Amino acid sequence: MAENFYRPRINLTRTLPVQNAYTLALDGEFSHVAFNEERAPLNKGKWRSDVFKVADGTPLDVEIGTGAGTHFAHYANSHPTRLIVGLELKYKPLIQSIRRAVKGGSKNAAIARYHAFNLDELFTDAEINDVFIHFPDPWTSPKKPKNRVVSRRILDGIYDMQRSGSILDFKTDSRDYFLWALEEIKASRYKVVFQTLNLHNSEMKDENFITTFERIFINQGIEINFIRLLKE
Repeated sequence: MAENFYRPRINLTRTLPVQNAYTLALDGEFSHVAFNEERAPLNKGKWRSDVFKVADGTPLDVEIGTGAGTHFAHYANSHPTRLIVGLELKYKPLIQSIRRAVKGGSKNAAIARYHAFNLDELFTDAEINDVFIHFPDPWTSPKKPKNRVVSRRILDGIYDMQRSGSILDFKTDSRDYFLWALEEIKASRYKVVFQTLNLHNSEMKDENFITTFERIFINQGIEINFIRLLKE
């Protein structure tokens, strides 16, 4: 990623004046598969070899913003031959995510407390495979689009980090964000494989895993926007 753009920095876990059960679990019970903002970058280029101890050819997928981890854990447990690394900033959902995966028997999941804008500090070029971005903050106020994860500069960086043949899935309940993102995607190097303004009335509906937030939106009658991109 280019060095001349805004790079958000998050607080350091070790400097918190008061620790809680989730921060303690991050650096304690789950420290072998959950990495704080200082330990996570040490895995750059070494997720397969050092964290998971598998061959370089093993697919390594990334979920940006795991939330409570329903998709993250489902994916890890239903794809045992693939690896998945999640990114989450908030302590509670971060621990919920990795706990769900581990309790489900997963040995192929890890998670990092890290900002998506700094993804290149976690992964080298051609280190990762598929990427999932589900219901990120839409940042709909007029001055906030610069904070959106699905933007041309972030897509450009992810594209370099992915291996050929990998996909990127983006879904959101925000029509405003989605239409804005389509213009950003046009400026990217990705090939659009599939897109829809109503995922649950499309040919992709049976393949889709419904997250907790997604279920709420469906019950409210909100259409889910979805696009799948391919790095050829």
